[in-house]
Amino acid sequence: MSAPARRTEAARSERARSERARSERARSEAALPDQARADTALFQTAIGVCAISWRADAVVGFRLPEADPGAARERLRRADITEAEPTEVIRAAIDGVRAHLAGEPDDLRWIRLDLAGLPDFHRTVYEITRAIDPGHTLSYGQVAERAGLPGAAQAVGQALGRNPIPLIIPCHRVLAADHALHGFSAPGGIGTKARLLEIERTPGFGEPTLF
Repeated sequence: MSAPARRTEAARSERARSERARSERARSEAALPDQARADTALFQTAIGVCAISWRADAVVGFRLPEADPGAARERLRRADITEAEPTEVIRAAIDGVRAHLAGEPDDLRWIRLDLAGLPDFHRTVYEITRAIDPGHTLSYGQVAERAGLPGAAQAVGQALGRNPIPLIIPCHRVLAADHALHGFSAPGGIGTKARLLEIERTPGFGEPTLF
């Protein structure tokens, strides 16, 4: 490869890295609602420190653990958000999430959510996704069909990529048509997605192989 070609390729790689960093920052900021509108608490689970945000006893945001346990608290500090004491209702939600991640599957559909302000299509996709039981999956295309929009698999993927309440709205249970893992916007990416599916004893994930 010539020197000009190498420089062009290096510039492309740097632009791609910058874009990925901007996307991750945007997802991180979206995952924690503004302090003026919601309270936030961090809590330990079997897979790490999670963050939950709520308003009037309805969950508005959730964040799965990151590789660095201190990252969640640092994000709160940068956003000038002070941790709040969970209400009785939110404490029950936290206990349910903890039990689920410890290997006691729960559909978590009893946790009240506040999806006000989200696009109608996203809310429809989240409603369909939330109806998927632990240990089961749907494809992006199947979710699109149930939403009444066959052929909108890509739009479903985009909506799930902006899911503000992962796990409770179980976007990890939506897979590609070939049952493969093709990206996950939560911290840890597809590794986290695979781990959640394994915890839920989903067929094909975490099962021992013969060779």
